[in-house]
Amino acid sequence: MSRSGFHDWRLRPTSFTVERRESLKGGIETVFAESRRTYGYRRVHAALARQGVARRPELVRMMMRELHLAPTGRRRRPLTTVPAPDIHITPDLVRRDFTADRPGHKSVGDITCPPRGGRGLSWVRAG
Repeated sequence: MSRSGFHDWRLRPTSFTVERRESLKGGIETVFAESRRTYGYRRVHAALARQGVARRPELVRMMMRELHLAPTGRRRRPLTTVPAPDIHITPDLVRRDFTADRPGHKSVGDITCPPRGGRGLSWVRAG
């Protein structure tokens, strides 16, 4: 590169693309801060689109990487087996007696959710 070319480059005004990206950085930081640092690039992109700032999602992703903005994970709700005292309790109509004097007299269903996912749907027919 020549000296005159370098000095010409230094004296040029900033390009429209650079100005647009700088304004996008401010919008990304604002949306990210308002989300309490929980939004990823998809949600930040959607929030910007609702505000009328139409940019590609990949550009938002790239800009978030440049700004070192990474969402924090949300805390999981603690699992508990103790029901709340004010919760409605379903009545036990069979009184925990699953024996039947003839087939098909008592039909009992049990829906369980195993901790590792899956459907966990099992039907039990007593009798």
